[in-house]
Amino acid sequence: MTVRIERLVTSGKFSLDGGTWDVENNVWIVGDEREVIVIDAAHDADAIVAAIDDRHLSAIVCTHAHNDHVNAAPELAARTGATIWLHPDDLPLWKMTHPDRDPDRHLLDGQVIEAAGADLTVLHTPGHAPGAVCLHDPALGAVFTGDTLFHGGPGATGRSYSHFPTIIDSIRDKLLTLPPETKVLTGHGDSTTIGAEAPHLEEWIRRGH
Repeated sequence: MTVRIERLVTSGKFSLDGGTWDVENNVWIVGDEREVIVIDAAHDADAIVAAIDDRHLSAIVCTHAHNDHVNAAPELAARTGATIWLHPDDLPLWKMTHPDRDPDRHLLDGQVIEAAGADLTVLHTPGHAPGAVCLHDPALGAVFTGDTLFHGGPGATGRSYSHFPTIIDSIRDKLLTLPPETKVLTGHGDSTTIGAEAPHLEEWIRRGH
């Protein structure tokens, strides 16, 4: 069975600190013909179920708990029996969206999530959110960065629970150390590579202060 990565784009609202914005999110489906995991169940459980089709969904992995990345997770879990994974440092954010439903499992730095032939290593990368994680699979040559690193720079740090120096440390220490050809599969927008982003670190630091 060949492991493949599929991208589904869903649309909805992001809300925090009293503001609401229209957003489009990347939902990543990783697996083979029989079993998959979903990274960030955003907005539309129906669309995600349709994309999974008749394959078994074993896990829903949340890169962080902003509502636009987790709002469809409980419904998707209820419909598929999948387990929801979240880093415990993001529980306060999770509770803003899902006060009556806890995640099933806690993500830990260095942990490996095995599913459908993929081996995703959890990298705790706080900054955009306290419990933000990235998921790296060397065999796939890819890292799923959520809202930690985008094409063009770090994720936003201007709202509650975020911190610019912390996200820079996370990117420098956990992501830019990956092979330069590693594909960066983001929470929103276009993909990039570690090699394309690494030369801009100092520029981001200057811009962020």
